[in-house]
Amino acid sequence: MHLVVLPHDHILSLVEGKGGGCLRGFSIHTKTLPAEMISRNNFSVWSILKKCIGMELSKIAMPVVFNEPLSFLQRISEYMEHTHLIHRACSLSDSIDRMQVVAAFAVSAVASQWERTGKPFNPLLGETYELIREDEGYRLISEQVSHHPPVSAFHAQSLKQEFEFHGSIYPKLKFWGKSVEAEPKGTMTLELLKHKEAYTWTNPMCCVHNIILGKLWIEQYGTVEIVNHSTGDKCVLNFKPCGMFGKELHKVEGYIQDKSKKKRRVIYGKWTECMYSVDPKVYEANKKSDKKTAGDSKKLKPVSEEADEMPDVQETVTVIPGSALLWRIKPRPAHSAQMYNFTSFAMTLNEVEPGMERLLAPTDCRLRPDIKAMENGDIDAASTEKERLEEKQRASRRERSKDEEDWSTRWFQPGTNPHTGAEDWLYTGGYFDRNYTDCPNIY
Repeated sequence: MHLVVLPHDHILSLVEGKGGGCLRGFSIHTKTLPAEMISRNNFSVWSILKKCIGMELSKIAMPVVFNEPLSFLQRISEYMEHTHLIHRACSLSDSIDRMQVVAAFAVSAVASQWERTGKPFNPLLGETYELIREDEGYRLISEQVSHHPPVSAFHAQSLKQEFEFHGSIYPKLKFWGKSVEAEPKGTMTLELLKHKEAYTWTNPMCCVHNIILGKLWIEQYGTVEIVNHSTGDKCVLNFKPCGMFGKELHKVEGYIQDKSKKKRRVIYGKWTECMYSVDPKVYEANKKSDKKTAGDSKKLKPVSEEADEMPDVQETVTVIPGSALLWRIKPRPAHSAQMYNFTSFAMTLNEVEPGMERLLAPTDCRLRPDIKAMENGDIDAASTEKERLEEKQRASRRERSKDEEDWSTRWFQPGTNPHTGAEDWLYTGGYFDRNYTDCPNIY
C-alpha cells in the first residue's frame, strides 16, 4: 500500500481524535490494493447457476473467485463518495436548488457500480463497518441486522450536525439465464438539519449482463422518486434501460416539480458521467429541434440476441445551452481495471492504520479474514476462510434455535421511518462511545 508516512504519534492523534474516532482522512489514503484481482477465466458460473433461473440468489453459495474484496456493508458506504453534494445542498437557500443537488447526490450514490461486476461478500449477521472521514465532515456506521432475508442498515451523520443520511437495504438478486438482476429494496433518507427538511427515495434496479457468455456489463434502470417531505417538492428521475440500439444506455432524465405540481427544472445526464439541470421550456425547445435531426438509429447496430452484448456507448452527454452542471464523476485510477474496477474511494475502504485496530469494533469487516486474504491475492485462503465463517454462522444459528433465543441487533432497532411511515431500521446511537464488550464473536 502506498501511504504518506507520518510519525507514529501523529497517526495516533488522528486515530484517537475527538469523538472517539477512527480513520480521520488527512491525505494518507491507500492508492492501490496489495494484489491485483484474480482472473476468473478458468471458472464457470454456469455450473452453479443453471438450476437457479428465476430464483432469488441470497441463499446460493458462490465461489469466492466471483467476489471483490469488500463486504456489502462497504459497498453501501460508497454512497458517501460524493458527500460534497450534501454539503452544497446544506448551503443553498432555495428549496428547488437544494432538490437539484440532492437529485445529483442520489445519482452519484450509485455511480460506483459502473463496471463493478465482482460480487461483494455477503455480510455475516452482526457484522459492522464504520467509516470516519473528517476531511469530508462525516462518520458512518452500518450493521447486518438480518441474515434471512439479508438486511443491511446504515446511518451517516455530519460531524457539524448539518445532515443525517440513513436507510436499510434488502438486496434481492435473481438470475434470468443470461443476466443477474438486483433489486435494492429499501428507502434512503437524507435529512438537512438546518433547513428542517427530509428527502426520501429508493435506488434503481441494477442488472449484470452476460453472466454465462461474453463480456460482463452493467445497466441500471427504473424510476426513482425523490420527495421533500417538508416542502412537497418532488423529483422524478428515469434511469433508462439501454433499448434495442443502445441509444439510452446509462441515460438519466427527469424533472423537479413544486408542491403545486408545476415543473421547475429538468434534470438530465448519465449516471456514469455527469448530471445537468435546465429550464423546462429550454429543454422542450431543444427536444423539438433534436427530433428534426433524428434518424441516427438506422446507423446503429442492434443488440445481439445470442449474448447480451454491450451496445456501443454513444457520445457523452450533449449539453443543452443554458444548463447548469450539478455533478461530474471523479476519474478512476489508471490501474482500476486490474483492481476490481474500484474507484479511488473504494481502494481506501479496507485501510487499517497503526493504532486503529484496537479502536475498531471486533465485528468490523476490515477484520474479516476471507476478505483480507482475497485482497492479498490468496484465493485458496479466502475460500477456506469464507467456508469456515459461513459454517460458524450456521452453527451459531442452530445453537440459538436449540436454546429458543432470538438474535439481538447491537446498533439498530426495527422501527417506523418518521417521514414515510414504512418499516425501517433506526440507529440507536452509542457506537462511537467505543464500548464493544457485548459484541458477538463472529470471526
